[in-house]
Amino acid sequence: MATFLRTWSYQYPWLYDAISALAAIAVGGSDRLHRLAWQDLDLPRSAVVLDLCCAHGVVTKALTQAFDQVIGLDASPQAIARARKRVPQATYVEAFAEQMPFADATFDLVHISMALHEMTPQQRRAILAEVWRVLKPGGWFALIDFHPPEVPLFWPGMALFFWLFETETAWQLLQIDLPQQLKENKFLLERKAYVLGRSLQVLQARKPLSPIAD
Repeated sequence: MATFLRTWSYQYPWLYDAISALAAIAVGGSDRLHRLAWQDLDLPRSAVVLDLCCAHGVVTKALTQAFDQVIGLDASPQAIARARKRVPQATYVEAFAEQMPFADATFDLVHISMALHEMTPQQRRAILAEVWRVLKPGGWFALIDFHPPEVPLFWPGMALFFWLFETETAWQLLQIDLPQQLKENKFLLERKAYVLGRSLQVLQARKPLSPIAD
């Protein structure tokens, strides 16, 4: 159950940005958090990149500094409008992540930051299948999202944050093995790392160059 602060964080960009900046302090600041999932991937500037569930374009801006072809996708027209104003050099598409209007094998990198926990289990499975479809063979799927903290000190803070801003889907994400779900969807898990007492997980997976036999 979330409070009115969740609604306000979507309605008022300054509040959304302030919350993001405050949360990022513990991992070295907003810029580091926004680049954490993808910055060490060996990709050229010419790579075609999708910022999935781009929201207000905070991470989209960082991606455009590293890549020349960046597309932001979000289901919210208000978010798309704000992202376009913030980062006009990117291209934007208003659509659902589980039904992307892109051809097969379009992207070299699909990135999603702190959004899978917003999805129901059914939506998450559909999104993983869609990411697989739109990635080129050998393409990367990079993500960052919540993970059950290993350090007990982090549990009260996470529980308070979830109560203020999140819904039951965030708690559901903590109960699943996301790396295993990637493997079940035929991704090759290349890297998993954890920050903030393992309360955040960073995963990098690839679509194989050759099809995997069932």
